[in-house]
Amino acid sequence: MRLNHLAVVMPAYNEAAGIPGFVSEVHDSLTPLAELLEIVVIDDRSTDATAGVLRALAKELPGITVVTAEANRGHGATALAAYRAGLERHPDLIVHVDGDGQFTGADLARVVAAAVDTNADVVHGVRVGRSDPWFRRVLTAIVGGLVAVVAGRRIPDVNTPLRAYRPEALEALVASVPVEASVPHVHFSLAEVRRGCRVRYVRVRSLPRRGGDEQGTMWGAAPHRPPLLPPKRLRQFVRGAAVELWSVSLKPRRRG
Repeated sequence: MRLNHLAVVMPAYNEAAGIPGFVSEVHDSLTPLAELLEIVVIDDRSTDATAGVLRALAKELPGITVVTAEANRGHGATALAAYRAGLERHPDLIVHVDGDGQFTGADLARVVAAAVDTNADVVHGVRVGRSDPWFRRVLTAIVGGLVAVVAGRRIPDVNTPLRAYRPEALEALVASVPVEASVPHVHFSLAEVRRGCRVRYVRVRSLPRRGGDEQGTMWGAAPHRPPLLPPKRLRQFVRGAAVELWSVSLKPRRRG
């Protein structure tokens, strides 16, 4: 069964080296699944040529839109802006994936197929074979454990950036978190359980970041040199995210 309208939304920051190939792969893999495919990239005010190479690609491939943010806001706020841009297009299904290209186009197609075949409200791409530094994997495990306690069950890969949403479910989730939330996907994972969403999980392969530095650009690590310990920016981010998670999603609410 083909969708009438499929939207892929993608936050990106300093991904000029790898994102053209990734977007082309996504386009080729998903075009057979929908009458209309749109790919919307929200560029978080990159300091490299990300926006330019994507606009050049948009002249070759149909359905690609590039939006450059007015200011750099960080991954979480940019992901939420991407979701809102997807909702504005009123598609049948919205797929979110980061612009760093850590998934295959074929796995995106599997996530979409699972959403169509099961009529799920949301499908999570659960990463296997992650090559992230040890401290990021440990952090994910700790957050997953906390969310499991609150949710009453384990949620696989609680912060995965590869997700497919029915617009009706996504609208409520986006409205439930601050527009500047730093970890919206963790909030979403917990809210999906609380709201009784029909959630399905698909195991997908995790790839190293495409382009230059495999560890990404946001933590201030030296290019091509994975840090042995958490960089200072990551430690600062974790502290802020912990406060946010507690106040928005984890803090017990009074009833009545």
